[in-house]
Amino acid sequence: MSLSPMNPFSKFSLLFALCSVTATLAAEEQPATLMTIRGKLLASENFDNPLAPFTGKPVGFASGFAGWRYYSGATPGKGGSWEQADGVFKGIENPEAHHPATASFGIEYKDAIIQCDFRLDDVPANGRLYRSVFVKATDVKDYVCALFATAGSFNALAYDDSRIDPKTKQREKFPPVRATVPVKLGEWHTAVLEIKGEELVASVDGRSVTISSPLLGVDKHSVMLGVATEASFRNFRVWEALPNPDWAKNKQAIATAAPSAK
Repeated sequence: MSLSPMNPFSKFSLLFALCSVTATLAAEEQPATLMTIRGKLLASENFDNPLAPFTGKPVGFASGFAGWRYYSGATPGKGGSWEQADGVFKGIENPEAHHPATASFGIEYKDAIIQCDFRLDDVPANGRLYRSVFVKATDVKDYVCALFATAGSFNALAYDDSRIDPKTKQREKFPPVRATVPVKLGEWHTAVLEIKGEELVASVDGRSVTISSPLLGVDKHSVMLGVATEASFRNFRVWEALPNPDWAKNKQAIATAAPSAK
């Protein structure tokens, strides 16, 4: 389906693909990538040892620090806390705040492959009756793009630098591209974000969606993990993203889908 030149999202063309690989991959397997190939390993975190505190003074939205930045205890009005044990980094939402627990990893990059395993955990008695996780790329100002996963589906979206929410002062989202995928509760799943130039390929267990936006090409300064209610992460990796010689062929096999304006 082609995008109308009058569509305000036409320059943010969205592509959609469902790949055939559906099985949950073992922790150390590297799922196939569509747009890029893995280059130098930039970051590797197994959550086996206590996380090192971030260094430096945060500047702007999410830059100026290295390592992890997160809450280790529930903070009133904030997003919740994180626990670390046996190679698992678990986020727990603060019931009073009703706001996701977030953890940011400070790293400067432009093109990168971000990979981690995630698990949607049981909802506590005082928690909200749903689970979701997200992985976001951020620049010095705000969010750039994100992968969201919940039971039974995931989606990818880009943020719009030309539209700022007057209440939050943050970038508004473009409508997401969604894929149905068997994200089962209590089981590990593998998420991969390939970011290169102005394109993003987001995958969960080998099923992928693709979006494009000029904002994706900016210098990025962190990776943010987020949890609504309770969920866990493990095997966090960031590689430099190198060109995939098969991308032109892979891209031709991906159907084009236009977003619905909201």
